Amino acid sequence: MDEIRINVPENVCAVLDRLTQAGYEAFVVGGCVRDSLLGRQPNDWDVTTSARPRQVKKLFRRTVDTGIKHGTVTVLTGGAGVEVTTYRIDGSYSDGRHPDSVTFTENLIGDLERRDFTINAMAYHPQAGLVDAFDGIGDLRRHVVRCVGDPDRRFGEDALRILRAVRFAAQLNFSIEEETREAVRRAAPNLHSVSAERIRTEFVKTIDSDHPECFDEARKLGITACFLPEYDAMCASDPEAAGRAAHQMRQVRPETPLRAAVLFAGFGRDVQESTQMADRILRRLKSDNDTREKTMRLIACSQMAYTLEEKDIRRALHDAGEDIFPDLIAVQTAQTDDPDRKAFYSRVLEKARAVQAEGQCFRLSDLAVGGRDLIAAGVRPGPEIGKILDAMLDAVIEDPSLNNKDILIEQLPQFRHLS
Repeated sequence: MDEIRINVPENVCAVLDRLTQAGYEAFVVGGCVRDSLLGRQPNDWDVTTSARPRQVKKLFRRTVDTGIKHGTVTVLTGGAGVEVTTYRIDGSYSDGRHPDSVTFTENLIGDLERRDFTINAMAYHPQAGLVDAFDGIGDLRRHVVRCVGDPDRRFGEDALRILRAVRFAAQLNFSIEEETREAVRRAAPNLHSVSAERIRTEFVKTIDSDHPECFDEARKLGITACFLPEYDAMCASDPEAAGRAAHQMRQVRPETPLRAAVLFAGFGRDVQESTQMADRILRRLKSDNDTREKTMRLIACSQMAYTLEEKDIRRALHDAGEDIFPDLIAVQTAQTDDPDRKAFYSRVLEKARAVQAEGQCFRLSDLAVGGRDLIAAGVRPGPEIGKILDAMLDAVIEDPSLNNKDILIEQLPQFRHLS
């Protein structure tokens, strides 16, 4: 036990109180305890209890059977859900992910013992204080990620813990304890058995962390060879590639398309190959379409050149897309160490914002004519209309004075020829 105090939210305290008043043990556990001790705001508050799922359901009016087979019931209270899980001891893990059997127990320490890392194996109750049987708080103070008990056993239970070790090191700016680190190296090939979706989640959390440079630890431990061999190949061909990628990732916002764009941009021999590789990688990792498409667009446009002339800025906004233009400038700024070049990109972005604020035409929606106007002028409905409008927009981007309905219709014959 410890005198450390954690500020537990009222709705979570209400769950703890209801369970303890009914005669059961109950503690907040895991990541919420770790983050609270680090002075970070927890995303979720999980409760572990000696009460069985059936008993939890009887105590609370609104519950959801989230994972009742493994002892988890979500209690709906205070406008949020609180996961309540019965103390348990896991059986063997023949599939390297899920326990073949779960045995409920009355022993909190037995429950904590099955968890992955010591910093995630602490429990807390406002009256009982901190329960820390594996020196998790000591590892927090030493800034290390260390497995609970035998690291080979922990990674054999769930191979994803291999990546989680790297992810926690990146998020917390911790190092991986030496025995745990060597066990990661031994277990890395087992990552082939983990689903792409679960790998993607840990990969994204790592590169989107405050310390994306820790991602290179995954390469040094043989992890990326299992799910991102393109990164290994880049680093093998260029000894400075890992440091450069880490430096660039730190300079853009912690959002996946930006971080992935500066990381993947170095994978290919040119922009086109890097864009194609990004597509294959993100499909392989079962990424959502929005993330994949934005990442590809950022890489594809990353070598775009500019001047500060308004027509070139309009052209850039049109070609890249105004939705990603600020992020594109962020990526390009990260890709250079030249202060003058960085300052130039800042001026480009300022100029682009001015062009947008002034309502200058660089989109089809800004064009003074539309499809109906062309049809009224004698153009047959069909693909030709789109081609003519594109030709008109191209001309207007170069010379905004042409963006007048009468002028554009008058020059329709030459636009039809251009299309």
